[in-house]
Amino acid sequence: MNISLHGKRAIVSGSTAGIGLAIAIGLAESGADVVINGRSQERVDQALEHIRLKLPGARVSGLAADLGCAEGAARLFAEVPQTDILVNNLGIFEPKGFFELTDEDWQLFFEVNVMSAVRLARHYAPGMAERGWGRVLFLSSESALQIPVEMVHYGTTKTALLAVSRGLAETLAGTGVTVNAVLPGPTRSEGVGGFFAKMAEEQGVPVEQLEAGFIAEHRPSSIIQRLASVEEVANLVIYLASRQASATTGAAMRVDGGVVRSIA
Repeated sequence: MNISLHGKRAIVSGSTAGIGLAIAIGLAESGADVVINGRSQERVDQALEHIRLKLPGARVSGLAADLGCAEGAARLFAEVPQTDILVNNLGIFEPKGFFELTDEDWQLFFEVNVMSAVRLARHYAPGMAERGWGRVLFLSSESALQIPVEMVHYGTTKTALLAVSRGLAETLAGTGVTVNAVLPGPTRSEGVGGFFAKMAEEQGVPVEQLEAGFIAEHRPSSIIQRLASVEEVANLVIYLASRQASATTGAAMRVDGGVVRSIA
């Protein structure tokens, strides 16, 4: 299968590192004109340099804006009025016990993880429908289906994204715009890698040992028995963004290494 996205513009929120950066690279490699995003100009510039070194001639640009707030989203809309592919990747996570979570914690996670995606989809999807083609993707998580007790707030926001994704897909029925959610499992992203590196340093053990221990204790149902790479997650996103994925919409697609024990 030869995926070509030449002539298509893509926006990837929260894409200066980790899964988002891997998605941006994959889209650019497939020929798309990619807009990356991060909160600081320094991070955006670093990501752009990384992509251009990896893919000389890639059509990439960047915007420094906090898309976790309405003001940041408005900046993006002003700079990039329309797009063909929207990847709602922006998200935050933090292990914290349920009874320690404050109202502010809940509000922050909904604002960043859910409302950022809602605002971008609300702005860009109507234009896609008018043009008769588009792809909207929401990065959810296996935590949407198996709420982690150490991050109930995070899991709840990821479940909300599944509802938004399905509802938007049905709203756009027959328009040529597909809408899907992608559910990664434990993935060695920058945030997760940094989390494990810090814990490994504190405990005086190798990172690999800590990762293996986490899978064994907290995700024992994993079939691959390891963390996924960001590229493995990005591969599914690139396919769903492609012309070839035209009959896949309203779906929750898992790239979780088999963590979720389900045949559907």
